[in-house]
Amino acid sequence: MPQPDAYSFPRLKRADYPLLRAWLAQPHVRGWWGDPEEEIALIDEDIDQGPTDMRLVALAGHPFAYVQDYPAHHWPMPHYAAFPTGARGMDTFLGDPAYLGRGHAPRYLRQRCAEIMAKGATTVVIDPSPANDRAIRAYRRAGFVPRGIAPCEDGDPVLVMEFEPASSSW
Repeated sequence: MPQPDAYSFPRLKRADYPLLRAWLAQPHVRGWWGDPEEEIALIDEDIDQGPTDMRLVALAGHPFAYVQDYPAHHWPMPHYAAFPTGARGMDTFLGDPAYLGRGHAPRYLRQRCAEIMAKGATTVVIDPSPANDRAIRAYRRAGFVPRGIAPCEDGDPVLVMEFEPASSSW
């Protein structure tokens, strides 16, 4: 029997683009992600055959967030170079503002990371902007541990964080 707080992760479909577009336009998302149309175009390039596993996050059947993971070494991402083969990079945002500040992000991230690790990933890494305090707090609560600030592929600094389940505060 699933736990009451168990999240589901249905695969993203093109039919979900209007929902994703609306979330990407939200002020709390738009400050950290790009233009909604550009983001949808990037997702669309990868949705059919790319290496990225794109998912909605749902609770009791209601989607409220987006999460994706990909081989950390697939693209030139210098900030992930020190991680072992099999590492998965992750990106996420909580789209529905009604779910903000309720502890959902740390819980769904922890659950999703556990699933990814159970499928054979050596580790899961994430790279928020060092200025994104809300995300960093959520990632720490999920069990991500800071490994340092490094320039990402476009030269901007990111805080490299690695998932360590024992570090979760849940």
